[in-house]
Amino acid sequence: MAASRLGSACVPLRLGVLSLCHRRPPRDLWARARRPPGPAGSGRSVAASSARGASGTDRYCLELLRKRDYEGYLCSLLLPAESRSSAFALRAFNVELAQIKDSVSEKTIGLMRMQFWKRTVDDIYSDNPPHQPVAIELWKAVKRHNLTKRWLMRIIDEREKNLDDKAYRNIQELENYAENTQSSLLYLTLEILGIKDLHADHAASHIGKAQGIVTCLRATPYHGSRRRVFLPMDICMLHGVSQEDFLRKNQDKNVRDVIYDIASQAHLHLKHARSFHKSVPVKAFPAFLQTVALEDYLKKIQQVNFDIFHPSLQQKNTLLPLSLYIQSWRRRY
Repeated sequence: MAASRLGSACVPLRLGVLSLCHRRPPRDLWARARRPPGPAGSGRSVAASSARGASGTDRYCLELLRKRDYEGYLCSLLLPAESRSSAFALRAFNVELAQIKDSVSEKTIGLMRMQFWKRTVDDIYSDNPPHQPVAIELWKAVKRHNLTKRWLMRIIDEREKNLDDKAYRNIQELENYAENTQSSLLYLTLEILGIKDLHADHAASHIGKAQGIVTCLRATPYHGSRRRVFLPMDICMLHGVSQEDFLRKNQDKNVRDVIYDIASQAHLHLKHARSFHKSVPVKAFPAFLQTVALEDYLKKIQQVNFDIFHPSLQQKNTLLPLSLYIQSWRRRY
């Protein structure tokens, strides 16, 4: 699903809260969003959740998301009730793949884990999922919504190629990675919502690319602490910035210019995604709620003059649940 080329800069999002008085959020949204993460992998946690009426595998995915993908967890809570468990499973699958790179000491081990998930997806589509919580829930989602296998395999293949600790050669390479991972995740989310629409697919493509770019920016301080830099080399070279500048947390203007250029690309993708707003089915909007968190980060990084290492960028936005609900209520993305 090819995305159109980039356009003009993005208009900042304006959120209004006064109109909320006529509608209340789901009763469990705030309690569930503010509850601290529980143990994601213990059998005791699964057994306890089963006693409360939820399936152990379903609860496992939910806890994994709350701990490892909090923003995705919040967005999933605001999906229609009949779609939430499948969305949790899909995002938990993505988390399982995403954390492989940082959890292995050797690429060979990472490749073995990726191979496990390739076999797992094959087994899921053969109605023979392994006894692994995420695999079982993903199998249920595939059966329930007839999810396209190609998108799942594309996510695995792209993350497998990304096991190499190499910087992106250019911004297009980062966008391709984001298209094959984040955008594919959104295509599957649209399928969960029962949406088959070309305009929604185009919006998903751009939002996924914006998500990939912002994720790369947000992870830069963490990667730097491990002496790794993955920012596009072409933009760094354009401004005469080396990887060592980021490892030393250099705050010179040319370093900020690199961050500005990369962040601007994410803004442009959000702008393009919103250009389809009038053509995208309203039922698809809940799949795109992550734009709230993306816009929030891009605003914050602009406020600190594109200092990628500013402490405020590492702080959790405590108002994010409210902002997401407002956007959901307004039926916007």
